[in-house]
Amino acid sequence: MTGIRPRPPLDGDSLRDLALRYVSRFATSRAKLLAYLNRKLKERGWDGEGPPAPERLVERLAELRYVDDRSFAVMKSAALTRRGYGARRVAQTLRADGIADADREEADTQLSNDSWDAADRFARRKRLGPYAAAPADPKQRDKALAAFLRAGHGFETARRWIDAAPGEPPERDQ
Repeated sequence: MTGIRPRPPLDGDSLRDLALRYVSRFATSRAKLLAYLNRKLKERGWDGEGPPAPERLVERLAELRYVDDRSFAVMKSAALTRRGYGARRVAQTLRADGIADADREEADTQLSNDSWDAADRFARRKRLGPYAAAPADPKQRDKALAAFLRAGHGFETARRWIDAAPGEPPERDQ
């Protein structure tokens, strides 16, 4: 009978190795790294000296700039904006990733400059409004409007894009 042996409990060195392996593979925030380490401690247990201190380990990695919430926020914001998501959806994602308001300032500035382009990318990707083959009937229009709102765009922006005739993108606000 062959079974899978349980993994040995973690100690200080193995916890550090887990954290380093995680940050080397994934762009992450402090909160996400801490959640990962706490999950691993819960799964495998602790066999080190004294109580485990994943918070101190995360802070140490942040001091070494292996984890940088400000850079993570800018990168994540840019990636979501390129996919066509609006400010509300980006802010919600960054909050879920544990990014503090102070670390989101640069990302928010970048996002406010790119919001119209993000709406354009969303409409193009979903083939809505000016990128649709034909004008939407009222039911399709409501669904498209709801999709824009779920993507984090404001109502007025969504309405302008959805109501645009096929082949005629709306004019950008000055």
